[in-house]
Amino acid sequence: MADNRGRDGGFRGANRNTDRKPRGDRPAYGEKKFGERRFGEKKPYGAHGDKPAFGDRKPGFGAPRGERKPRPVNLAPRRVALETLLDVSRSEAYASLALDKRLAQANLPRRDRAFVTQLVYGTLENRMTLDWRIDQFLEGNKEIDQTVREILRMGAYQLFYLDRVPDMAAVDESVSLTRAMGLEALTGLVNGVLRNMIRGKNDVVWPKPQEDAVKYLSVMFSAPETLCRMLVDAYGEHDAMEILRYRPKDRSVTVRVNYLRCDDARLRSLFADDELEFDPGILPGVYKVHSAGDMTRMRAFQNGLFTIQGESSVLAARMVGAKPGQTVLDACAAPGGKTAVMSEMMGDTGRVYAWDTHAHRVELIRGTMNRLKLENVRPAVKDASVPREEMAMTLDAALVDAPCSGTGVMNEKPDVKYRVTEEGVQALCRTQKDILDAVAPMVKVGGTLVYSTCSILPQENEAQIKAFLERHPEYEVWPMGAELPEKLAAHENACGLQMFAHRDGTDGFYVCRMRRVKA
Repeated sequence: MADNRGRDGGFRGANRNTDRKPRGDRPAYGEKKFGERRFGEKKPYGAHGDKPAFGDRKPGFGAPRGERKPRPVNLAPRRVALETLLDVSRSEAYASLALDKRLAQANLPRRDRAFVTQLVYGTLENRMTLDWRIDQFLEGNKEIDQTVREILRMGAYQLFYLDRVPDMAAVDESVSLTRAMGLEALTGLVNGVLRNMIRGKNDVVWPKPQEDAVKYLSVMFSAPETLCRMLVDAYGEHDAMEILRYRPKDRSVTVRVNYLRCDDARLRSLFADDELEFDPGILPGVYKVHSAGDMTRMRAFQNGLFTIQGESSVLAARMVGAKPGQTVLDACAAPGGKTAVMSEMMGDTGRVYAWDTHAHRVELIRGTMNRLKLENVRPAVKDASVPREEMAMTLDAALVDAPCSGTGVMNEKPDVKYRVTEEGVQALCRTQKDILDAVAPMVKVGGTLVYSTCSILPQENEAQIKAFLERHPEYEVWPMGAELPEKLAAHENACGLQMFAHRDGTDGFYVCRMRRVKA
């Protein structure tokens, strides 16, 4: 599985959006017609909970200088956040990996770690919206140093999204951070732009949906125009907006019981002992744990009693229907969450081949299996897109959780959406085709082939399956039907199931189950 995915690990860290309140000065998308629909029937996105007006805070801007009290300055969290954002923008690092690395190096207290996580993901999530606002106050200085750009984004995010950060603190510490980064000459620019943004917050000119729908979606919901256009083409303007504007209110961690080592009652008891709040998911053995922090530090996790895994990922693996004693392939397996589901379904009997193209990711699979105490898995560095005649009709079942755009998890991994290009999606579609064509001959007659992605783009999903069935008449779609939770079963069609975060409360995931009916 490609590095841009990472679904099986779930969200680790703080509840990063607990006090995010988008500013009410954004134009409400209900004010004008958008295509053939009026948005005015709904409450405008972001029109709730403005911070106090400029000058109303004490101490803060507008207060006489003599009334201001000196504040202790702790730049460490903001510097860690800045360095993480620079890793993402300069080196195209994955935000989750870059953040984990920086936090490990910094050794910050838990509260500061939570703030860094919130600052990084919040700034990334709203990058294009923040840039639109910032650029209107740069006065011809838009080509600025990347470090300064990220400092301004962080400062603007605190000003307009974080109620708990006073305006004065957001500006002053942005200036101090600029100085600490060796950019003394640019402190005046940072100070002036942020102060002017506060004074002129109601003067920002936003795109109008009736003039350019794609531009409006791109700026207001911080997504590249390429992605916005793809979503509009696939789902129409209104549904594209619903997809892009969705922000989950509950940043819970989804976990799954390892039934070979634990049961539901014991796991619930362990969570209760740790005073963790949790709710059952829509699948058996799956729970959503709230405000959990880093659950990988729990002894129950380290002992393999449960694993952290997205519910959609669990569903895809369970649809394989692996049985004890069978031979099964997970063609794109890292980091091993779905591999583990199938291994456990087989009672740790038979054999599960787990392939990935990168050695370091295969090591992740081994680590997962060792922690869960699963011994029937055979991890290997292999390219699933390469045909293997020696394995023809040797598998009882196969799962192709293919490399994809990751657009279904962009709410959890906001940096994903900035990587989407037409050329990139086309290349991924070719890879998906090659893997399906290589794996299909390996499945026995009567065997099962499941195809899944964490994408919401039809060209990676339904269109991919339609083309596959034309090339491979020996396969037919095998409806999942009664095996799906009721709320999901209603959305299955002739080419599988497309899940959406905003509609289903899961990751945006696609699953199609097929059966080989002839040689």
